[in-house]
Amino acid sequence: MSIPTASSARRRFLQVALTAIATAPISAALLSQSGVAADLPHLDPNDATAKALAYTEDATSAKANAAYKPGSVCANCQFFQGAATDAYAPCTLFSGKAVNAKGWCAGYSKKA
Repeated sequence: MSIPTASSARRRFLQVALTAIATAPISAALLSQSGVAADLPHLDPNDATAKALAYTEDATSAKANAAYKPGSVCANCQFFQGAATDAYAPCTLFSGKAVNAKGWCAGYSKKA
């Protein structure tokens, strides 16, 4: 077993310190995602994309749409980015907007 010299110990310390400094902003961004989601504006059903996908805040009002199936709500869609208990959460179909967990749109795809 060899004893590390002072210069190799210093080099190792600098490598670890620089890695920590470089990853700090990435870690902070990932940890603050939940705060960002709460700040998103709610999707307006009159938004052009919302209209194109027949978005509604209340899935039961989508019964007239041929693509609607009972039990289909945003909360159990693969594009819903929140927990099933969130009232509103981001949706990958509507970038920068939060959708109602009880809502529905024609882009609905059940979570696997």
